[in-house]
Amino acid sequence: MPGLFVRVRVLFDFHWGDVKRFWLWLWCLVVSVSAQALTAEQALKLASGDADARIQALSESVLVPDERTTALVQALADDAVKVQGPLVLIVRDGRAQDAATGELVTVSDAAEDVINNNRMRNELETALAALQLVGGNDAQRLAAAKALLKEPDAARLPLLNKALQTERLNSVRQVLELARAAVWLNDEEPAQRIQGARQLALSKTPDTKLLLNQRLAEETNTEVKAQIATSLREIEKSLRWGEYLGAAFTGLSLGSILLLAALGLAITYGLMGVINMAHGELMMVGAYATFVVQGLVRQYVPSLFDAYLLVAVPVAFLAAASVGALMERTVLRFLYGRPLETLLATWGISLVLMQSVRSIFGAQNVAVENPVWMSGGLQLLPNLILPYNRLVIMGFALAVLAAMSLLISRTRLGLFVRGVTQNRPIASCMGVNTAKVDTYAFALGSGIAGLAGCALTQIGNVGPDLGQNYIVDSFMVVVLGGVGQLAGTVYAALGLGVLNKFLEGWAGAVLAKIMVLVFIIIFIQKRPQGIFAIKGRSVEA
Repeated sequence: MPGLFVRVRVLFDFHWGDVKRFWLWLWCLVVSVSAQALTAEQALKLASGDADARIQALSESVLVPDERTTALVQALADDAVKVQGPLVLIVRDGRAQDAATGELVTVSDAAEDVINNNRMRNELETALAALQLVGGNDAQRLAAAKALLKEPDAARLPLLNKALQTERLNSVRQVLELARAAVWLNDEEPAQRIQGARQLALSKTPDTKLLLNQRLAEETNTEVKAQIATSLREIEKSLRWGEYLGAAFTGLSLGSILLLAALGLAITYGLMGVINMAHGELMMVGAYATFVVQGLVRQYVPSLFDAYLLVAVPVAFLAAASVGALMERTVLRFLYGRPLETLLATWGISLVLMQSVRSIFGAQNVAVENPVWMSGGLQLLPNLILPYNRLVIMGFALAVLAAMSLLISRTRLGLFVRGVTQNRPIASCMGVNTAKVDTYAFALGSGIAGLAGCALTQIGNVGPDLGQNYIVDSFMVVVLGGVGQLAGTVYAALGLGVLNKFLEGWAGAVLAKIMVLVFIIIFIQKRPQGIFAIKGRSVEA
């Protein structure tokens, strides 16, 4: 019996303790909810008054966030709020809700729209980021922490401390700590600013470098300035490799575009000896063909818009090849062996093509959109992002190069082209229709120029002067690589692209162009045959 009595009492005590703890928890919950619930007065402060008062109310509301506060801040950012007397209404899809209670309300004619200036919009975006620190998922909290890092504000310090106490994800905690250090960087106490600068040095990103540079321009304390300078040196040292790799990638990207532009010239000039000044306009034809395909796909099959390039590539090739074949059959076939006449004739054709495009499409540039799968980029380092569109263009250039190499070296047409370019009379005696081979070869080179134009639409606007930006560089690539040598064209295009970008970072765009041109002139003076010379034999009498 005594044992039974003890067990019953222990059980009773256990349950009574649970009851007390339950009521204590419930009371705390009620107090917390009542403290955090958005009131009509708070909502009115957020929606009316001058900018300073609204920003102050916004900062206070963010410190005790709740669902209705988040909804009101989002509605303010979306310009979906009206003030009707003492009520603040969120108006969406023709329905109005009281921001404080959530009840449906009828909007009267006296309701006024809430107007936000640019300063208020920036504060609302920062506040939304702060609110996501509490209620968002992992990705949202990380994005919110990065947003707060870019816009440090001492009023957000309590929120950052609160978020750091509850955050468990290491990647988010690191960004939150940096955001707090960015706030410390503007503290009144020099010791706190030194601590903030020291901690920001751990983040090797361009954003923290910008924050430190801004603080350095305003700092007056010698010790703080020394620490900021030390932190900047550490960050710059870490970012230097990203800058070098970024310049190399940009150079290779430019080189791949030059390669696409020069491959057609490697046939029309390198193999056929035609100085085609309209080569840039053939690129323009391919670009406008891509623009037309984009418009047709968007109008008739918009669901397949992301695949329009699959249609645009062959269309661009055929459009430019057709124009090239027409040029060869009507003008150039009568000018073989006369380089000056071909230069003047093709220059006149280029003017005709540009004016034709202006008459059809207008003189203004037109935009060609990237498919979704070509948008964005691959981030390898904090200051190194490889855009998907340029990666695709580099792969496309290599694919075109491989296809062209196989065509010239492994097919019957390639055999005829090589035979005609090396010895036209003997090829004709062997039964080769040299006139038809000339047309096919020129159409092939023109079609490749059209492919270059198609690729260029993915990195810039399309206009009548598009080809003029690449014609000189294309000729330089072919001459530097060696006339008629595909391998030399590849090395010259990629080499000039990388060299140009590194020189731009050192001397600027204009001086870089001049230095590259001087380098090519000196190189051709020393080695007129280019990087790779055509192998042959000579017999002296």
